[in-house]
Amino acid sequence: MILTHKDEFVVRNRPRLHHRGRPSSQHFSLPVLGLLCLLLTSAFSQSAQAQSPAQSPASHISQSRPQLVWVDTDIGDDLDDAFAIALLLRSPQMQIVGISTTFGDTELRARLLDRFLASSHISDLPVFAGAPTTTTNLFTQRDYAEHSPPRVHPDAVTALLAAVHAYGNQLTLLAIGPLFNVASAIERDPVTMHQLRRIVLMGGSIRQGYRTAHGQRTPPAAEWNIAQDPPGAATVFSSGIPLAVFPLDSTQIALRKTDREAIFAAHTPLTHQLHALYAEWQPHSWNHSASPVLFDAVAASAIVEPQLCPTQPMHITITADGMTRSAPGAANARVCLRANHDGFLQLLSSRLAPAKARTP
Repeated sequence: MILTHKDEFVVRNRPRLHHRGRPSSQHFSLPVLGLLCLLLTSAFSQSAQAQSPAQSPASHISQSRPQLVWVDTDIGDDLDDAFAIALLLRSPQMQIVGISTTFGDTELRARLLDRFLASSHISDLPVFAGAPTTTTNLFTQRDYAEHSPPRVHPDAVTALLAAVHAYGNQLTLLAIGPLFNVASAIERDPVTMHQLRRIVLMGGSIRQGYRTAHGQRTPPAAEWNIAQDPPGAATVFSSGIPLAVFPLDSTQIALRKTDREAIFAAHTPLTHQLHALYAEWQPHSWNHSASPVLFDAVAASAIVEPQLCPTQPMHITITADGMTRSAPGAANARVCLRANHDGFLQLLSSRLAPAKARTP
């Protein structure tokens, strides 16, 4: 039986990479200072690209100071990670300063990102790899990733902490994979991680679980990202860092055929790569719709346009089997339980397939 990213799950033991109570990263080693320089250089370069009308399909948007985002992703199994990253890249008010990979073969995921970014004409955006974990999950876009030359990517947790140290509360962390890297960073240096503006997290199941192939709602379930690392999720939810959560309740929006075809017909370097990834993913969609569900892209859209998924304060607890339960107590997260379905798809299409870029 093929296991796909958010349909089936197996809880794995979480690698404990760093002991608790490690001194704050206010004192950085020379390699980490090098990462800081790399991140700052990348941010400057991307800022110039984002403000260039030639690079921006939505240059009418105010060119105010962009919002800085770090993306932690398990790209390569489902397609929602790629669409989330693409949406941020094509939103002029957003600026990705680094991307880290988590879960499974993290180096292969990083190689996928190398090819995806280079082929999309995105340069100087650093990619980092987290610690690998054991999994039987299907890496549907393996062939695409393996066409990128292998290289050793710098450590994700070290780089994330360096970025938080550099940008502080200007930086939003978008966590769209299992929380191995995020929890490890909090455990290694909670003081630095508390400087984050917030963590935006796709994960959890509050009032409903995964919908069936026919769109029927099911009871709450152990959602994929949380279930892979319940102790790590508990670390994140109990950290006190501002947390915005986008669970299954609000993120199960499928990319309709008409929207998908419009995006692919834009024929930009970025949409060509999305089309290539779709072509590798689609043959493995035998047990669900050929229209990918864009869980992670919905969470990303809420950074771009928060009104698309309004949040409410809740106290969320994590069970040993990966359930996210709303319980009495002081709020530790803001949770979106319902998204603007049509508004999200309109935003995605307008950024990835602006009318002037579409094939007549």
